[in-house]
Amino acid sequence: MPDRIDSLLGFAAKARKLAVGTNTCIFRMQKREIALLLLASDLAEGTVKKMTSAAQKAGVPCRTYGTIEKLSHVTGNPGAGVFGVTDRGFAESILKETDKETPAESSEREVFGCR
Repeated sequence: MPDRIDSLLGFAAKARKLAVGTNTCIFRMQKREIALLLLASDLAEGTVKKMTSAAQKAGVPCRTYGTIEKLSHVTGNPGAGVFGVTDRGFAESILKETDKETPAESSEREVFGCR
C-alpha cells in the first residue's frame, strides 16, 4: 500500500499537481485549489498545528504520511514536508489508499485532527 501511495505522489509531482511548502499550500487552500493536504510525520508540532488549522478552515482533508526524507525523495522536492494535491483524481486515490490502514495504525498517526 505505501508503494501505491508513493507512486501516486510521484505521478502527481511529475504532472505538476502538487503544491509544495507551508505558505504555498495555505495560499492555495484559501483559493480552494487544494483537494488534499499531506503532511510528513516528522514535521515540527507548530507547523502541524498551523497546517491542520488552515486545512480545517478551508474544508480540505488532511493526512499524515511518510517522513520528510521519504516524501522529498518520492516527489523530487528536497526538504519538503507539506504537500497539497491539486488534482481531485489524485487526491481521491491517495485518500482511498491512506484510509485503507487498520484503525490501530490510523489512531497512532492522528495528530491535531490530521489522520
